[in-house]
Amino acid sequence: MKNPVEIYTDGACRGNPGPGGWGVSLRYNGTQKDMNGAEPNTTNNRMELLAAINGLEALTRPCKVRLFTDSKYVHDGITSWLEAWKRRGWKTSSKKPVKNIELWQRLDLATDAHEIEWVWVKGHSGDEGNEHADTLANMAIDEMLAG
Repeated sequence: MKNPVEIYTDGACRGNPGPGGWGVSLRYNGTQKDMNGAEPNTTNNRMELLAAINGLEALTRPCKVRLFTDSKYVHDGITSWLEAWKRRGWKTSSKKPVKNIELWQRLDLATDAHEIEWVWVKGHSGDEGNEHADTLANMAIDEMLAG
């Protein structure tokens, strides 16, 4: 069995909403590729989703993946809530529209080709991959704010 691609993701926001960034570190067989991006007015949840989306969209072929996130929103959304949202026409259990629907739909599509293990890690607790993704997310905010 092949080693999985490990994808460490994190989102950051200064104010919620406020300037935000996402960071991703993809790791496979000793190779590492880092990516990040920022938006001027966003939310932490949107940045967490964009980190996972961009990490998966960067894969050029179907892969076995271990995706690490410190976001309960992303982890629980993809592992527990998504199928029910889809069955209900993208409505929550309280019949309200799913927030960030376009990002959830994009994430759902990005998962299709891959076999993914979703791993929740506690943020800011010394997990090297998570800390690195957090640094990338904050660097993106700094670079955007600096112009």
